Amino acid sequence: MENIVSIFRNSIKTGDVRRKILFTFGIFVVFRLFAHIPVSGVNIASLKALFSQNQFLGLLDIFSGGTLANFSVMALGLNPYINASIILQLLTLVFPKLEELSKEGESGRQKINQYTRFLTVPLAVVQAFGMYALLRSQGIISILLPINLLSFVVTMTAGTMLLVWLGELISEKGIGNGISILIFAGIVGRIPVVVGQTITTTTAENSLTMLTFLGIGAIVVASIIFMNEAVRQITVYYAKRVRGNKMYGGQSTHLPLRLNQAGVIPIIFAVSLVLLPSLVGNYLATSKNNVLHTIATGLSSLFNPEGIFYNALYFFLVVGFTYFYTAVIFNPKKIAEEIQKYGGFIPGIRPGVPTANYLNYILTRITLAGAVFLGIIAIFPTIARATTGIQTLLLGGTGILIVVSVVLETVRAIEAQLVMRNYEGFLK
Repeated sequence: MENIVSIFRNSIKTGDVRRKILFTFGIFVVFRLFAHIPVSGVNIASLKALFSQNQFLGLLDIFSGGTLANFSVMALGLNPYINASIILQLLTLVFPKLEELSKEGESGRQKINQYTRFLTVPLAVVQAFGMYALLRSQGIISILLPINLLSFVVTMTAGTMLLVWLGELISEKGIGNGISILIFAGIVGRIPVVVGQTITTTTAENSLTMLTFLGIGAIVVASIIFMNEAVRQITVYYAKRVRGNKMYGGQSTHLPLRLNQAGVIPIIFAVSLVLLPSLVGNYLATSKNNVLHTIATGLSSLFNPEGIFYNALYFFLVVGFTYFYTAVIFNPKKIAEEIQKYGGFIPGIRPGVPTANYLNYILTRITLAGAVFLGIIAIFPTIARATTGIQTLLLGGTGILIVVSVVLETVRAIEAQLVMRNYEGFLK
């Protein structure tokens, strides 16, 4: 904690870093202004009631930065961009040209970012049509003329692209990853409202329960920090090589394997699948057909967010997707080839295929701890409500995971800026 305070104190004293922090806060102000510009024709009171009953929309609101519940011009938020990023990552495994492009350094990264932005536009259009269909089925939005519907879709798409542009401005001229920071700002921006609602409904009888709730929250934050920072160090030795009159290698290093390689992505995948049946159920519930109405009732009952089946399925989906996404972003075979290419080896393990098998053996076991942890975090809101009985102060595990991860990432970014500036001063 003292180290974090010291980093922020030094960043305020450093002119370049201070300007980047102020620029980031300026983008926050612009973001919050647009977040309160509503789209016409939407019944906000009915919309908030729908959000309180649907966890899927609540999760979408998290990734929109809190703009979806108010249905502002940025109501779609960063969801299309996040989906486009995930699709591009998966396509990298399928198309060798994309994989080669990802290895070309800064130029390759910029090209993939450009492809991601191109893909974001059609995804935003599709999601805007889907949002219109959902709101119309729930009676939240009135029937629009074709020209009004076109205006609705264009406004939603433009709001998403504006939000992506603001995020990229932060990444370029501010501090940290702009997309993550905007999501963080949306989550944190809603905390005062939720806390205020909880305080007004809290009585003397359940004040002790509130303290228990806060204690559980502190434990959750500490555990997330521990799991995010936990790594398994694999020692790698490099053999000595002589070229001319110089000797290279002959040193040891460590290959860090994180317990949580996948981050929050498995929760996004899992919640999209597990909440889809209930979303379909809500859509079919308005049908006058008895068969469809019966199906809707069954889906809503089976996939009740408070039910055992729902939470068990959610947990196992998160665990499964954690293994899947870890396999996507970490390839033991390629890592083993890179180690062998530069003359490295793991003590007691032969280079090549045995090294790849050893890395896969270690990764499979440490990923189990990370996968189970993410599964518990995913179903933690249900556990917290059942334990404390507090319904207003929703301690969303996904939201806390994002907030803590972004804070740690931003602190590292500020620290890197300070270290880089010290090196530049030394060179001058």
